[in-house]
Amino acid sequence: MTAPRPGPPPGPGPRHGPPPQRWTGEDAEGDSHPAVEAAVQAIANAATLGPADQIAQYEAAYQTLRETLATIDQA
Repeated sequence: MTAPRPGPPPGPGPRHGPPPQRWTGEDAEGDSHPAVEAAVQAIANAATLGPADQIAQYEAAYQTLRETLATIDQA
């Protein structure tokens, strides 16, 4: 016979919140940054490209976001 394990009794599992929603930027109310908006748009546009071109778009958007965040952090 095995001893019962300590801990909470088994239950239905973790509660899940609402499903994630796609961010559209419509509720931003002027909180946007032009470079970030351009990077987000480039990522969205990359979906129509071939895999090699997608990688280039993602890398460029990533670099833009890194540089933008660095300038915000310095302010």
